[in-house]
Amino acid sequence: MKGGWKMEQVLLRDLTDEGVLTLSINRPEKRNAINFQLIKEFDEAIDWAEKEPAVKIIVIRGTGDRAFCSGGDLSEFHALHTEEDAFRMLSQMGEVLYKLATCSKPTIAYLNGHAVGGGCEIATACDVRVVKEGAKLGFVQGNQAITTGWGAGTLLMEKLPSSQALYLLYSASIITAGEAKEKGFATELVQEEQAFLSYVERFSDKQLEVLQAYKQILLRKWEMTNLKERMLEEIKACSKLWEKDEHLEAVDIFRNGH
Repeated sequence: MKGGWKMEQVLLRDLTDEGVLTLSINRPEKRNAINFQLIKEFDEAIDWAEKEPAVKIIVIRGTGDRAFCSGGDLSEFHALHTEEDAFRMLSQMGEVLYKLATCSKPTIAYLNGHAVGGGCEIATACDVRVVKEGAKLGFVQGNQAITTGWGAGTLLMEKLPSSQALYLLYSASIITAGEAKEKGFATELVQEEQAFLSYVERFSDKQLEVLQAYKQILLRKWEMTNLKERMLEEIKACSKLWEKDEHLEAVDIFRNGH
């Protein structure tokens, strides 16, 4: 907007000559928490990447080295008190996760810092999860009297044995990078940036058509098993819990304690 105020981008895009598109969540002052603007920019970026021939692989990471993503931004989302209000927000981000999970191109989550709540949901939607040693992560939603709200509980059970997935969801506990690898959530652990870049090269030196053909095997299965509808049912369940006093009180305690 010439001569006027322009909203700062909260999702940075960087595309290499090798076709690796990096989407960096750019709210380090909020530990890369997801707000309404980020939902919109994520949605636009995934749509663009799907159609853009120059994009071969999508990497999602956090800006800075403290956090990959700390989940939903409660300073914005705490104003959502009713089931209807919650469903509007949750279903918008749920649609983003569905698009990410069903993208025809390989997707890699690089957990270069801590990931909790919705941060783990975004990572789950990606094909593989590379975790930097020292990062901590957890599906902590249960501690706030809600469930995974963006549909990633459904995705997690597609990607891990149900007993492992349910442990992560039931316990709502924080685990180390090493524990994430043991439980199958982390595909790979790395110590530094260069090791991650080397990992990505294992994918980026392949033909896009080959990568997409393999992804289609998974997408055909998900289409037959109604993945989108199952994710939506999960989102509806979270919306019902969202308006209950137990959740609203947990959010107040969390916000006042930080």
